[in-house]
Amino acid sequence: MKKVESKEVSKITDEQLEVITKHQKDLNKSLTNIGFLETQKHSLLHEYAGIVDDIEKYKKELEDVYGAININIEDGTYTKFKKKNSGPHHKKNQHWF
Repeated sequence: MKKVESKEVSKITDEQLEVITKHQKDLNKSLTNIGFLETQKHSLLHEYAGIVDDIEKYKKELEDVYGAININIEDGTYTKFKKKNSGPHHKKNQHWF
């Protein structure tokens, strides 16, 4: 038969245990909050991407009506871009902001 060793059990003070458990609770709360914020961030990034997509689609609609323009978003006035051909890499620019 095996001998079972008797281990002496010791205990930290109640105050020390209280500090440790408070730290653990605070850590868990912080991790939960970080997870919540990351979820919010993810959602907001999707929302942002959708808004950017909507803006680009609307810019195209306006360009189909007015051509390449620069719009003053404070009063709605616009100026047309002068067409400059700078080769095959030339892109139309439409600035709103």
